[in-house]
Amino acid sequence: MSMPMTTGSLAKLLYPGVNKFFQTKYKDHETQWTDLFDSYTTKRNFVEDVALTGLGLMSEKSELAPITFDTMGQSYTTRYTMTVYALGFQISKELVEDDLYGEVASKKASALARSARHTQEIIATLIYDRAFNASYTGGDGTCLINNAHPNKNGGTYSNLLATAANLSEAAIEQACIDIRKYTDDRGLRINMKPQSLILPVDYEFEADRLFNSTMRVGTANNDKKSSALGKFSKGVKLNNFLTSTTAWYIRTDCDEGMKFFERRPMSFDTDNDFLTETAQFKCTHRYGYGWTDPKSVYGTPGV
Repeated sequence: MSMPMTTGSLAKLLYPGVNKFFQTKYKDHETQWTDLFDSYTTKRNFVEDVALTGLGLMSEKSELAPITFDTMGQSYTTRYTMTVYALGFQISKELVEDDLYGEVASKKASALARSARHTQEIIATLIYDRAFNASYTGGDGTCLINNAHPNKNGGTYSNLLATAANLSEAAIEQACIDIRKYTDDRGLRINMKPQSLILPVDYEFEADRLFNSTMRVGTANNDKKSSALGKFSKGVKLNNFLTSTTAWYIRTDCDEGMKFFERRPMSFDTDNDFLTETAQFKCTHRYGYGWTDPKSVYGTPGV
């Protein structure tokens, strides 16, 4: 536990003649986690999404023959657990009284808010950073991006590029083809489309060449670029918090996909300790991130 801030730890606040206290006054990025997840609220400790299987194809029925009956069943269950994230600091009463510049009082809320925002961005992108890690599984028992997601009625499907590849025209084309070939648990074709391309900032300039050139990039062929590059209705989303420099992802228009549940909004509170007379400031936020249907994301770790 950190010690309270005192007149000794921030002694310069007590002396006249300081031109400026600049601390960590940097510009922050715009909120980026909202590109990765759909937002919901809840009033429960946890929420669950339960997948149901559909029906299969019809069978031929000859005259006077009985109708063939099928059944729907329950598939996997995904649980979202609400976690509290919190941080605070303490200031001695003497420091509050003697601070000539009002720095501690004026910066307390903004510093805590900045910590909360960055924490949320990192927690959100961890889901994507761990997408290929078998130690982090979803409701179907596999990691988010996997070549062997189980179907309830047998068989598997993949949301992983068969051959790992860095961002390229050919790789994006193959990803779009794979997404358009998705089927449901019973093998029926579904109309799923790519929606946004999620990239670490390391791909910023490669993406610019791919998407903003009129001709194909990196070839001597004098033909137009692929139409696959125009398939993303929500565009290209650069993310500063993704840790991999090679992995890239496609969010699809899957209805039940990447989800964020907020149990308690970000809130700030203050209090005073009766015995020590320290002022206490805290910020808390309670929420949970995860995914319901893995078909909501397609990706590759790159090479």
